[in-house]
Amino acid sequence: MTTATAVSTAPAAPLRRSTRAGAAHNKRVLTPASARYPQSRLLHIVAPSLKVADAAAASVFSAARLRGPIARDAIAQHTQLSIATVNRQVTALLEAGILRERADLAVSGAIGRPRVPVEVNHEPFLTLGIHIGARTTSIVATDLFGRTLDVVETPTPSGAQAAALATLASSARRYLSRWHRRRPLWVGVASGGVVDSTTGYLDHPRLGWHDAPVGPVLAEALGLPVSLASHVDAMAGAELLLAGARRGRDEQSGQGADAGAARTSLYVYARETVGYALSIDGRVHSPASGPGTIAALPAQSELLGGTGQLESTVSDEAVLTAARKLRIVPADGPASTLPAVLRAARTGNAQAAELLADRARVLGEAVALLRDMLNPDDLIVGGQAFTEYPEGMSAVESAFASRSVLAARDIRVTAFGNRVQEAGAGIVSLGGLYADPIGAMRRAQTRRSAAV
Repeated sequence: MTTATAVSTAPAAPLRRSTRAGAAHNKRVLTPASARYPQSRLLHIVAPSLKVADAAAASVFSAARLRGPIARDAIAQHTQLSIATVNRQVTALLEAGILRERADLAVSGAIGRPRVPVEVNHEPFLTLGIHIGARTTSIVATDLFGRTLDVVETPTPSGAQAAALATLASSARRYLSRWHRRRPLWVGVASGGVVDSTTGYLDHPRLGWHDAPVGPVLAEALGLPVSLASHVDAMAGAELLLAGARRGRDEQSGQGADAGAARTSLYVYARETVGYALSIDGRVHSPASGPGTIAALPAQSELLGGTGQLESTVSDEAVLTAARKLRIVPADGPASTLPAVLRAARTGNAQAAELLADRARVLGEAVALLRDMLNPDDLIVGGQAFTEYPEGMSAVESAFASRSVLAARDIRVTAFGNRVQEAGAGIVSLGGLYADPIGAMRRAQTRRSAAV
């Protein structure tokens, strides 16, 4: 698929395929996605681009983002593009406003603009990322390097679906109104549940959302293009395009922008929910039918209880429930929280430490099972079940090593720590720009002009 496809217009009046609980014989019901929103709104829902792009403009922009300030001849060497192609793309990116020249850094005695370094013109712009969690929603402003500028957290809106979406859109609109000196370009949403990235609709059983028009509501409220992705796919995308790209810059010398991309990576997530994602040859694998699930993998723990399945055994709620039964924390009240369990373990409560160690054991065994099935080149874990209690990683690694039947493999903890949800939402908002920077800037400008 070409880069341009990643930001192409959604097809006219797409049909939503949905399965409704209680429908006779589980028949699939077709309802028009535009039943509430006009086609003009659906045109601004853009499938996320969670991949290492290889189009010329994307490669040049990537070189400037990862290595700038950088001269055109150095870009040509890094990307393996001809100097003529690099000059054309740099000119177009300068005209689009997302690169700028640094004449002050030109080599002394050099003649001509091709010797003038260029860099990302990041100060005028931001993108907006929204991570919709089962309990908490994060709204994050991200610059063109993928760096978090600011983030706010609010309780995920509850109640009727339409009212919850209106509250979410209102919160995002108020947040954007604070940014007077930066122009917003794109909105990226990462969420659990099943995402229809073509229409921007979401099924999220834990929130009670069915055929929720998250994308159209946000596009209408914010006047910006919107992309939606599964939250675990989004986190894997952040590892690939942000953390992975920086590692490639540091570890690879004199190779193309996609150096190291021809690998497979397994990303395993655990917090209140569990999930996994695969990156294959520089692209997050996102099945059209939605992500697979590891929630029902077999898992056993006498301390944690659960139903014999992974998610009900290792989730935050499972740990907290077990801690209450063991009287590590009170049955209710402000002290009955997971952070209180973590503090108890760190201050010498043997039961709390044993409980968290058993969670780490179960997670390590589950990661080993996935690794043995898929045998990726790289193995990454993320989510607060891993990062909020780093003392447990030794138990994760020990259980992994004991259970896996393949050769030893290192486990890498996410580069984003407890901020991985923000990074995931941020990369969904940046993916279209990274894949097709000139087209994305044109689309953002068109959308903004139409909304004014």
